[in-house]
Amino acid sequence: MPTPLTQLLLDLQPAQAPSLDNFIAGDNQELLVRLRALAEPGCFDMIYLWGPDGNGKSHLLTATANLVLRRRPALLLTNPSATDLSAPPGGLLIVDEVDTLDDAAQIALFRIFNTARLLGLGLLLAGRKPPLKLKLREDLRTRIGQALIYEVKTLNDEQKATALRRHALERGFRVDDGLVRYLLSHGRRDLPSLMAVLDHLDRATLERQRPATLPLLKEALQLQLVPTENEPGPI
Repeated sequence: MPTPLTQLLLDLQPAQAPSLDNFIAGDNQELLVRLRALAEPGCFDMIYLWGPDGNGKSHLLTATANLVLRRRPALLLTNPSATDLSAPPGGLLIVDEVDTLDDAAQIALFRIFNTARLLGLGLLLAGRKPPLKLKLREDLRTRIGQALIYEVKTLNDEQKATALRRHALERGFRVDDGLVRYLLSHGRRDLPSLMAVLDHLDRATLERQRPATLPLLKEALQLQLVPTENEPGPI
């Protein structure tokens, strides 16, 4: 059990809220420009993001919602039911996991598409597949296909290393390049899992009052149930 002092130190390391500024853009620079534009009251674009789990889609949706709310209404929903779906006039409706919507929710979202221009509503949607491969009603799939389509590009290892070092600094501790390389070589490929290992490593250094070392990193990998061999997969 952590001591009261250790718990206080842990409490002083809050997770940073997702923003477009703390997203490692990589090859997604054009997409970030489009998302920033959604905060403008006169922008009513319809945008669809796609890519595998763990590639940053949810971060981008939350970050965009946080930004837009400073200027106009925004509603962020994940796999909503039909009754959850609503259209804030003059605002932005953000829907994650559109590929998991049930029949009633698909009908509700299709109706929102049809009235969006009249309401002055922008739409930002995300799913795992490109529009042509979405298993949705044909009319809704067609509407999504008419939006601005962006595949969220995955990061290469150098960009992941940059993201991991930044994440460590935001938590208030340093991790040397050798540990970052080891984590990239032996951890899962998706960035959220890699960052979760760093979170465990940070807690271990605070609890034991020791610097980040390879043995502590190996323990953090085990605690996260991350295999110690390269495991291919999406970021």
